[in-house]
Amino acid sequence: MSEAVATAPASTTGPLSRLLGAAARQRELSLLLVLLLMGVLVAVRAPQVLSATNLTDVSVLAAIIAIAAVGEAMVVITRNVDLSVEAVIGLVAFAVASVLSNHILPAPAAMAFGIGLGLVLGMINGVVVAVFRVPSIVATLGTLSVYRGIDFLLAGGKQVTLTGLPAGYTNAARATVIGIPVFVLIALAIVAVSAVVLRQTRFGRSVYAVGSNPEAAEILGIRTGLVTFVVFSVCGLLSGIAGVLWGILFGTINATAATGVTLQVIAAVVVGGVNIFGGSGSVVGAALGALFLGFISNALILLRLSQFWLQALYGVVILIAVALDAFLLRRFQRSATARRRR
Repeated sequence: MSEAVATAPASTTGPLSRLLGAAARQRELSLLLVLLLMGVLVAVRAPQVLSATNLTDVSVLAAIIAIAAVGEAMVVITRNVDLSVEAVIGLVAFAVASVLSNHILPAPAAMAFGIGLGLVLGMINGVVVAVFRVPSIVATLGTLSVYRGIDFLLAGGKQVTLTGLPAGYTNAARATVIGIPVFVLIALAIVAVSAVVLRQTRFGRSVYAVGSNPEAAEILGIRTGLVTFVVFSVCGLLSGIAGVLWGILFGTINATAATGVTLQVIAAVVVGGVNIFGGSGSVVGAALGALFLGFISNALILLRLSQFWLQALYGVVILIAVALDAFLLRRFQRSATARRRR
């Protein structure tokens, strides 16, 4: 009997299973390799993909998505999801542009106001989910509509144009330091700090513990409600930063700014290896996922392919990543059960 049980795990770990497991464990490295391979393949048909101008454009927009994806990754690790990201980005972008165009605040104060607004909106999400125990998908779907509605109310059918902004305000979108776009440096700093916090601090370990097993985390004395509130607040804060950068990048802003960004952010998170069921993943992977999807979007444009494929790709990426996570979770559970029977 013991011999049969001992050999059972081996029968469930075939070559495909081992390959998928290795890919999941090294998701960041896999993304980099695929990105490099795609770059070579696309360059054969469209050499301009590797031009300095094109790489800068791709990396700048990907940096904004990556910043939002870092916040979303923290939320997803705790077994939650924030669907209001795009509304927060759009509302912050329009609010900051409006403040500047009406000469209410100077640029630095307006940017700080936008980031603070993002934090407040994230805190509202956190209260609804952590205090009132509303499922995150329902809560943030509701706040998505509320925040977007406020945006439309403020806009009143108008838009803030580039000419209404202070002179030189949008120059930061093209600024570089030692050849690296400023937006990319901001994203790298946020990713680095977030990665250290998640991996090297007690709070970070609490985030993973809540996502792995909320009941066990409570028994260990972890305040799961507080952790949930904080990650939603951080997600709002980072979405606020992304909203400020969005306004700088595009200049002309209306009430529909950042529409559809939530799908990109969630796709970046799951393709970057963050388990949609919570408890595992990294913000580095989420940021690489944003770069990966940004490159694919750019490649489709350069190859003159329909943008329909991009929208379809986001959905396919999410489905594949969720299916892979579910497969690996079942595999782990079977292995754990087999070990306990020995």
